Amino acid sequence: MTVTITAIVLALAGLGLLIPGVWLATLGGSWFYAAAGAVMLLSAWQVHRRSAAAEWTYGALILGALLWSIWEVGFDWWQLVPRGGVIAVLGIWLYLPFMRRQLLTEDHHPAPGLPLALPLLAAIGVAIWSWTGDEASRKGELPTEVVSAEPDLGPTAPPGEWHQYGRTQYGQRYSPLDQINIQNVAELEQVWHYQTGDVKLPEDVTETTYQVTPLKVNNRLYICTPHNLAIALDAATGKQAWRFDANSGLEPDRQHQTCRGVTYWRDPGREEGELCAARVYMPTADARLIALDANSGALCDFFADNGTLHLEHGMPYTPAGFYYSTSPPVAVGGRIIIGGAVNDNFSIYSQSGVIRAFDANTGALLWNWDSGNPDSTAPIDWMNGETYTPNSPNSWSVFSVDEERGLVYIPLGNQVPDQLGMGRSEAVEEHASSVVALDVATGQKAWVFQTVHHDLWDMDVPAQPVLIDLEIEGETVPALVQPTKQGDIYVLNRETGEPVLPVSEEPAPQEGGLDEETLAPTQPISSLSFAPDPLRERDMWGITIYDQLACRIQYHRLNYQGRYTPPSLNGTIVYPGNFGTFNWGSVAVDPERQVMFGMPTYLPFTVKLVPEEEIPPPGANETASEQGLNRNEGAPYGVIMGPFLGPLQVPCSAPPWGFVAGTDLRTGEIAYKRRNGTVRDMTPLPLPFKVGVPGIGGPIITRGGVVFLGATVDDYLRAYDLTTGDELWRARLPAGGQSTPMTYEQDGRQYLVMVAGGHGSVGTKPGDHVIAYALPD
Repeated sequence: MTVTITAIVLALAGLGLLIPGVWLATLGGSWFYAAAGAVMLLSAWQVHRRSAAAEWTYGALILGALLWSIWEVGFDWWQLVPRGGVIAVLGIWLYLPFMRRQLLTEDHHPAPGLPLALPLLAAIGVAIWSWTGDEASRKGELPTEVVSAEPDLGPTAPPGEWHQYGRTQYGQRYSPLDQINIQNVAELEQVWHYQTGDVKLPEDVTETTYQVTPLKVNNRLYICTPHNLAIALDAATGKQAWRFDANSGLEPDRQHQTCRGVTYWRDPGREEGELCAARVYMPTADARLIALDANSGALCDFFADNGTLHLEHGMPYTPAGFYYSTSPPVAVGGRIIIGGAVNDNFSIYSQSGVIRAFDANTGALLWNWDSGNPDSTAPIDWMNGETYTPNSPNSWSVFSVDEERGLVYIPLGNQVPDQLGMGRSEAVEEHASSVVALDVATGQKAWVFQTVHHDLWDMDVPAQPVLIDLEIEGETVPALVQPTKQGDIYVLNRETGEPVLPVSEEPAPQEGGLDEETLAPTQPISSLSFAPDPLRERDMWGITIYDQLACRIQYHRLNYQGRYTPPSLNGTIVYPGNFGTFNWGSVAVDPERQVMFGMPTYLPFTVKLVPEEEIPPPGANETASEQGLNRNEGAPYGVIMGPFLGPLQVPCSAPPWGFVAGTDLRTGEIAYKRRNGTVRDMTPLPLPFKVGVPGIGGPIITRGGVVFLGATVDDYLRAYDLTTGDELWRARLPAGGQSTPMTYEQDGRQYLVMVAGGHGSVGTKPGDHVIAYALPD
């Protein structure tokens, strides 16, 4: 009976490889799966006949699979196991003594076992050996020398405070505090824990996320929540000082329900202690900007309309939920400069992506820069019907400011629909997916640098530009560091927009897209890049050999010619996916050592265009930007998109999916790239395997040589050695840590604060936690 069942199992396992393996081979893929299936069927027949020859046949299969796997992927344990795991387990079963006694030689002796034992020992030995190594990571060290002893950290924040989203207007995410350092960071302990009470609701949109980075000014922390509560906390104890509810409500057509932060501004024209002398400005999910007294949380009723500025004024279309600002504006020179997010791929009848400057006291419009009409910045007369350009490229991320040069730096997105470029204007073609420098006083454009030409892949510039003065060949260069979704890091002169590190134009794929689409012949490529190598069939992955085989078949069925393969009716692999190599979390820089720390993530997406007449009637969850059907109302095509996943809903691309990395900004050399994060919260069992997982969020650096980062899809806050990328400490979080931490000093003690509230798109646990850590007192 056991022999019969074993033969059936082997036969089914063999057929499961042979039939799809032949399909793969006809698509131009590997013949191994078909051959392995045939050998497994032969061994099944031999087991059925109780022949000891099954050992020789199956032993040859184990050895062949081992050699083929090493040839394909080297000694990468995470890629070897799916290829050989099922084959090895069945081989171990055949080797068991009670099975060998039922498999007989020609002279009716039990099977000897040696033909199976040797290949199994070889496979086990390779598995053990590969487990001890890490071929995907790169080890190295960043330079430790101090290049600039008194670097420009940006204005407005004393050393122990955190006044802007990136600490200062430069967006460096660098703190000059060093009480916590690489020698003592492992001693960090939780010192207070505050819960906002703002939790994800059943009726909330999928993309309900908690991405806030608190501000610290004087003895207060200031935060906002996904449903637009503004809260002030005591910096030493975490006790609530005041709370304001914007009552922004729920709207099913919002693509995002989040708030990345508030803006602090001190009015030099008001006396200390006077109402609204210091203010907190909060953007809301229903397209408002609210001004609050930083001391009490009371509305500053002289600002705009009783403390509230309505951001939909002048918009050509105003459907509910299509426009709002998820990121804090910047306050500079008595101006509040703000952009806004326009829903991706909902409709071509969308609001403008205009950037506007308002008087910080009155809310009066001072200038507007519309990427669809970039030469006219005089305030429009919206009260008499003037409107901005519909659906022009928008900026949903965070701005940076160089007050000395009078420039504000704007990361721009794409025009909706992201995957359709027909009919874009000359102005849109110049400014979409770029970083632009505007004059703070007038809004006039100083320069623009485009990171993707004729973007068809949703490669918005997602991250706050980072400003830093670099010492290169004896000269001080005012630089801007711009991370991108496609993985390139552009280092530009922030005065002129010219590259500091080389940028070249490389040929881009020209086949496989829509007949009516025009493709950019070349794309800009930075010499400093974390863009992944193009996917190959051998990079396909799965938990078992069977779902890996399914991913290989899908790889060949979809269009793919490397980065910038155009979207298609057949379906296209987009890699890096629109989730991005880097996203809104940006990178952190150490302006003293002039090095950078980032978290590159690698997750392919698929995109399939759907003719308008084939789009089904409206249904639930069809307008989500990251996955599912995006309807593109008014456009000739909708789009179905999402992560490139296998049958078991794990990525089809092999891990690692996430790293931490360190770079010398003066040379553009990547010093190290280390796997980051475990699958503990990705699997039904809490497995602590350090695979290297996706993440979204940002790092910070301190003068103590420590980097702090949450972000990963396992719920941890971690500390790293900036020089080597080694993990030094980690704390388990009660929810997903998809925000950027911050640090400050209060009463002589350095605190580290992390907001843990989860992220809808990546599926981490939601929550409402604000947690502070410090060294033992």
